[in-house]
Amino acid sequence: GEDFETPTWYPDPDEIRAELNKILGEMRAATSIPWDEHRASLYCTIFPQMTNALPPEEGAQLRFAFMEELRRLQAA
Repeated sequence: GEDFETPTWYPDPDEIRAELNKILGEMRAATSIPWDEHRASLYCTIFPQMTNALPPEEGAQLRFAFMEELRRLQAA
């Protein structure tokens, strides 16, 4: 959903995991940043926040993957 303007609102961890993996999937499939600037900056803000709803280790892995992909896409 497009409900990300309110970072304090968390769906259940399974939904969050699915959403985070969907974002990562879009990044992995792309050769450059696949969104406009507004969405890209939104994701940079909400992705780390959303990972807080997951177990710490899993959240850390997802944040790491997100940053790696972001670096790759920005360098493209």
